[in-house]
Amino acid sequence: MSTDTNPGDDRMEKINVRVPKSLLDRIDEVWERRGYASKSEAIRDALRDWAEPSVTLSEETLSDLAESREQAERDETVSAEEARERLGLDD
Repeated sequence: MSTDTNPGDDRMEKINVRVPKSLLDRIDEVWERRGYASKSEAIRDALRDWAEPSVTLSEETLSDLAESREQAERDETVSAEEARERLGLDD
């Protein structure tokens, strides 16, 4: 879980944000259960995730990777050189 500030950075600025009551109700229901010390800490963590999203692969990409592995296991793949040759591509 993320901390309130970066190491050595204790500066905080206050911002005003309007959110729908239904969203605020959901936040109120879960912030403590997820281990945050405060609602503000939970929202700061969510903002960090938004500003610096972690890299994740889509379900389509994961499916394509699984299919590629299966093709390689069945020896249904060709080298890049052979693919270029078959397609008539030059380096």
